[in-house]
Amino acid sequence: MNISPNGKVVAAATKELLVRWEETKQSWQDAKALEFEQQYLTELQTAVDRATPIFEDLDKLVSKVRSDCE
Repeated sequence: MNISPNGKVVAAATKELLVRWEETKQSWQDAKALEFEQQYLTELQTAVDRATPIFEDLDKLVSKVRSDCE
């Protein structure tokens, strides 16, 4: 089981979401749009940025456990 590729999928999907958000902001420019961005998207990007290296660490750990058990 490889975990690291899943982290890359999450990072890529988040990047795509943020690109789409930039497009959406062209037509949605009010206080609610700003609130949405600050409350959800900024927090999401921060969480994904922190999680991406953890996926890689978990992948290494699972590989080590698998190797140790063989």
